[in-house]
Amino acid sequence: MNSPKKTARIAGLLYLMMFPLGMFVMAYVHPKLIVPGDAATTANNIMASEGLFRLSIVSALIIQLINIFVVLVLYKLLKPVNKNLALLMVIFILIGVPIQMLNQLNHSAALLLLSGADYLTAFTADQLQALVPLFLDLHEHGINIAGIFWGLWLFPMGYLVFKSGYLPRILGLLLIIGGFGYLIEFVALFLFPNFDATIAWFTFWGEVLFPLWLLIRGVNVEQWEKRAIESA
Repeated sequence: MNSPKKTARIAGLLYLMMFPLGMFVMAYVHPKLIVPGDAATTANNIMASEGLFRLSIVSALIIQLINIFVVLVLYKLLKPVNKNLALLMVIFILIGVPIQMLNQLNHSAALLLLSGADYLTAFTADQLQALVPLFLDLHEHGINIAGIFWGLWLFPMGYLVFKSGYLPRILGLLLIIGGFGYLIEFVALFLFPNFDATIAWFTFWGEVLFPLWLLIRGVNVEQWEKRAIESA
Protein backbone atom coordinates (compact mmCIF):
# COMPACT_ATOMS: atom_id res chain seq x y z
CA MET A 1 0.00 0.00 0.00
CA ASN A 2 1.29 3.46 -0.89
CA SER A 3 2.43 5.42 2.13
CA PRO A 4 0.09 8.45 1.70
CA LYS A 5 -2.90 6.16 1.19
CA LYS A 6 -1.96 4.20 4.30
CA THR A 7 -1.56 7.43 6.24
CA ALA A 8 -5.01 8.58 5.06
CA ARG A 9 -6.63 5.33 6.15
CA ILE A 10 -4.99 5.46 9.57
CA ALA A 11 -6.24 9.05 10.00
CA GLY A 12 -9.74 8.04 8.91
CA LEU A 13 -9.84 5.05 11.25
CA LEU A 14 -8.63 7.05 14.25
CA TYR A 15 -11.06 9.88 13.49
CA LEU A 16 -14.00 7.49 13.26
CA MET A 17 -13.03 5.77 16.52
CA MET A 18 -14.01 8.95 18.38
CA PHE A 19 -17.63 8.83 17.20
CA PRO A 20 -18.87 5.75 19.11
CA LEU A 21 -17.09 6.96 22.26
CA GLY A 22 -18.63 10.40 21.90
CA MET A 23 -22.10 8.97 21.27
CA PHE A 24 -21.74 6.72 24.32
CA VAL A 25 -20.96 9.74 26.51
CA MET A 26 -23.26 12.38 25.04
CA ALA A 27 -26.18 10.35 23.68
CA TYR A 28 -26.36 7.52 26.21
CA VAL A 29 -24.76 8.18 29.61
CA HIS A 30 -25.64 11.86 30.04
CA PRO A 31 -29.33 11.57 29.02
CA LYS A 32 -29.65 8.40 31.11
CA LEU A 33 -28.23 9.88 34.32
CA ILE A 34 -28.65 13.65 34.17
CA VAL A 35 -32.15 15.05 34.66
CA PRO A 36 -32.17 18.82 34.01
CA GLY A 37 -33.79 20.76 36.85
CA ASP A 38 -33.90 17.78 39.21
CA ALA A 39 -30.81 17.73 41.42
CA ALA A 40 -31.98 14.91 43.67
CA THR A 41 -32.84 12.52 40.84
CA THR A 42 -29.60 13.32 39.03
CA ALA A 43 -27.56 12.69 42.18
CA ASN A 44 -29.38 9.42 42.85
CA ASN A 45 -28.89 8.30 39.25
CA ILE A 46 -25.15 8.97 39.41
CA MET A 47 -24.83 7.16 42.73
CA ALA A 48 -26.82 4.18 41.43
CA SER A 49 -24.74 3.99 38.22
CA GLU A 50 -21.40 5.27 39.45
CA GLY A 51 -19.45 2.80 37.31
CA LEU A 52 -21.25 3.99 34.18
CA PHE A 53 -20.59 7.62 35.04
CA ARG A 54 -16.90 6.88 35.64
CA LEU A 55 -16.75 5.02 32.33
CA SER A 56 -18.08 8.12 30.60
CA ILE A 57 -15.23 10.16 32.10
CA VAL A 58 -12.65 7.64 30.92
CA SER A 59 -14.26 7.56 27.46
CA ALA A 60 -14.11 11.35 27.21
CA LEU A 61 -10.41 11.28 28.11
CA ILE A 62 -9.70 8.57 25.53
CA ILE A 63 -11.39 10.70 22.88
CA GLN A 64 -8.94 13.51 23.59
CA LEU A 65 -5.94 11.17 23.43
CA ILE A 66 -7.13 9.87 20.06
CA ASN A 67 -7.61 13.45 18.92
CA ILE A 68 -3.89 14.10 19.39
CA PHE A 69 -2.94 11.16 17.19
CA VAL A 70 -5.55 12.15 14.59
CA VAL A 71 -4.19 15.65 14.14
CA LEU A 72 -0.58 14.45 13.97
CA VAL A 73 -1.42 11.94 11.24
CA LEU A 74 -3.45 14.58 9.39
CA TYR A 75 -0.49 16.94 9.65
CA LYS A 76 1.64 14.39 7.82
CA LEU A 77 -1.06 13.97 5.21
CA LEU A 78 -1.82 17.66 4.60
CA LYS A 79 1.50 19.45 5.12
CA PRO A 80 2.48 19.18 1.41
CA VAL A 81 -0.29 21.72 0.71
CA ASN A 82 0.86 24.31 3.24
CA LYS A 83 3.07 23.41 6.17
CA ASN A 84 2.25 26.53 8.18
CA LEU A 85 -1.51 26.00 8.00
CA ALA A 86 -1.07 22.33 8.81
CA LEU A 87 0.91 23.37 11.89
CA LEU A 88 -1.84 25.84 12.87
CA MET A 89 -4.32 22.98 12.68
CA VAL A 90 -2.17 21.01 15.13
CA ILE A 91 -1.82 23.98 17.49
CA PHE A 92 -5.60 24.47 17.73
CA ILE A 93 -6.14 20.84 18.68
CA LEU A 94 -3.26 20.84 21.16
CA ILE A 95 -4.90 23.80 22.89
CA GLY A 96 -8.39 22.32 22.87
CA VAL A 97 -7.40 18.86 24.12
CA PRO A 98 -6.05 19.91 27.57
CA ILE A 99 -9.07 22.18 28.09
CA GLN A 100 -11.42 19.29 27.49
CA MET A 101 -9.35 16.88 29.59
CA LEU A 102 -9.24 19.29 32.53
CA ASN A 103 -12.95 19.82 32.06
CA GLN A 104 -13.50 16.22 33.22
CA LEU A 105 -12.52 17.42 36.70
CA ASN A 106 -16.02 18.90 36.92
CA HIS A 107 -17.52 15.43 36.57
CA SER A 108 -14.98 14.10 39.05
CA ALA A 109 -16.06 16.84 41.47
CA ALA A 110 -19.66 15.68 41.17
CA LEU A 111 -18.54 12.19 42.16
CA LEU A 112 -16.57 13.54 45.11
CA LEU A 113 -19.60 15.42 46.37
CA LEU A 114 -21.55 12.16 46.45
CA SER A 115 -18.70 10.05 47.83
CA GLY A 116 -19.70 10.33 51.49
CA ALA A 117 -16.19 11.43 52.49
CA ASP A 118 -15.74 12.60 56.09
CA TYR A 119 -14.83 16.16 55.10
CA LEU A 120 -18.28 16.55 53.51
CA THR A 121 -20.19 16.05 56.77
CA ALA A 122 -20.37 19.82 57.20
CA PHE A 123 -22.94 19.81 54.39
CA THR A 124 -26.40 18.27 54.45
CA ALA A 125 -27.35 15.66 51.88
CA ASP A 126 -29.65 18.19 50.17
CA GLN A 127 -26.83 20.74 49.95
CA LEU A 128 -24.47 18.20 48.40
CA GLN A 129 -27.08 17.12 45.88
CA ALA A 130 -27.74 20.77 45.00
CA LEU A 131 -24.04 21.29 44.25
CA VAL A 132 -23.88 18.39 41.78
CA PRO A 133 -25.76 20.23 38.98
CA LEU A 134 -23.38 23.18 39.44
CA PHE A 135 -20.40 21.05 38.42
CA LEU A 136 -22.39 19.36 35.66
CA ASP A 137 -23.24 22.81 34.29
CA LEU A 138 -19.59 23.87 34.57
CA HIS A 139 -18.72 20.80 32.54
CA GLU A 140 -21.14 21.92 29.81
CA HIS A 141 -19.56 25.37 29.78
CA GLY A 142 -16.15 23.72 29.51
CA ILE A 143 -17.32 21.81 26.45
CA ASN A 144 -18.48 25.08 24.89
CA ILE A 145 -15.10 26.72 25.54
CA ALA A 146 -13.26 23.77 24.03
CA GLY A 147 -15.70 24.07 21.13
CA ILE A 148 -13.88 27.26 20.09
CA PHE A 149 -10.86 25.17 19.14
CA TRP A 150 -12.93 22.32 17.66
CA GLY A 151 -14.26 24.99 15.34
CA LEU A 152 -10.99 26.80 14.66
CA TRP A 153 -9.03 23.70 13.66
CA LEU A 154 -11.59 22.91 10.95
CA PHE A 155 -10.77 26.13 9.07
CA PRO A 156 -7.13 25.37 8.22
CA MET A 157 -7.95 21.68 7.72
CA GLY A 158 -10.87 22.49 5.43
CA TYR A 159 -8.75 24.92 3.43
CA LEU A 160 -5.94 22.39 3.09
CA VAL A 161 -8.35 19.71 1.92
CA PHE A 162 -9.98 22.14 -0.53
CA LYS A 163 -6.63 23.22 -2.03
CA SER A 164 -4.92 19.82 -1.93
CA GLY A 165 -5.87 18.44 -5.31
CA TYR A 166 -5.70 14.92 -3.89
CA LEU A 167 -8.93 15.09 -1.87
CA PRO A 168 -12.44 16.18 -2.96
CA ARG A 169 -12.92 19.93 -2.68
CA ILE A 170 -16.46 19.48 -1.35
CA LEU A 171 -15.06 17.84 1.79
CA GLY A 172 -12.99 20.94 2.47
CA LEU A 173 -16.06 23.15 2.13
CA LEU A 174 -18.06 20.95 4.49
CA LEU A 175 -15.29 21.07 7.08
CA ILE A 176 -15.20 24.87 6.93
CA ILE A 177 -18.99 24.99 7.33
CA GLY A 178 -18.57 22.74 10.37
CA GLY A 179 -16.08 25.22 11.81
CA PHE A 180 -18.60 28.05 11.48
CA GLY A 181 -21.20 25.85 13.18
CA TYR A 182 -19.05 25.37 16.28
CA LEU A 183 -18.14 29.04 16.54
CA ILE A 184 -21.69 30.31 16.02
CA GLU A 185 -22.92 27.89 18.66
CA PHE A 186 -20.23 29.04 21.11
CA VAL A 187 -21.10 32.71 20.65
CA ALA A 188 -24.85 32.07 20.84
CA LEU A 189 -24.64 29.97 24.02
CA PHE A 190 -22.55 32.52 25.90
CA LEU A 191 -24.35 35.65 24.72
CA PHE A 192 -27.83 34.11 24.86
CA PRO A 193 -27.90 31.65 27.82
CA ASN A 194 -31.43 30.48 27.00
CA PHE A 195 -30.44 29.56 23.45
CA ASP A 196 -31.14 25.84 23.15
CA ALA A 197 -30.54 25.05 19.46
CA THR A 198 -27.53 22.86 18.71
CA ILE A 199 -26.17 24.23 15.45
CA ALA A 200 -23.21 21.87 15.27
CA TRP A 201 -25.59 18.91 14.88
CA PHE A 202 -26.55 20.34 11.49
CA THR A 203 -23.08 21.37 10.31
CA PHE A 204 -20.89 18.43 11.35
CA TRP A 205 -21.33 16.34 8.19
CA GLY A 206 -17.87 17.18 6.94
CA GLU A 207 -16.42 15.53 10.04
CA VAL A 208 -18.29 12.35 9.17
CA LEU A 209 -17.72 12.23 5.41
CA PHE A 210 -14.07 13.28 5.55
CA PRO A 211 -12.82 10.38 7.72
CA LEU A 212 -15.05 7.96 5.81
CA TRP A 213 -13.45 9.10 2.57
CA LEU A 214 -9.97 8.76 4.05
CA LEU A 215 -10.71 5.25 5.30
CA ILE A 216 -12.44 3.96 2.17
CA ARG A 217 -10.84 5.88 -0.69
CA GLY A 218 -7.68 7.39 0.76
CA VAL A 219 -5.99 10.03 -1.38
CA ASN A 220 -4.91 10.45 -4.98
CA VAL A 221 -1.37 9.22 -4.52
CA GLU A 222 -0.03 10.76 -7.72
CA GLN A 223 -1.31 14.21 -6.79
CA TRP A 224 -0.06 13.83 -3.21
CA GLU A 225 3.42 12.94 -4.38
CA LYS A 226 3.38 15.86 -6.81
CA ARG A 227 2.49 18.21 -3.96
CA ALA A 228 5.13 16.69 -1.72
CA ILE A 229 7.83 17.24 -4.34
CA GLU A 230 6.72 20.84 -4.93
CA SER A 231 6.80 21.62 -1.21
CA ALA A 232 10.16 19.96 -0.56
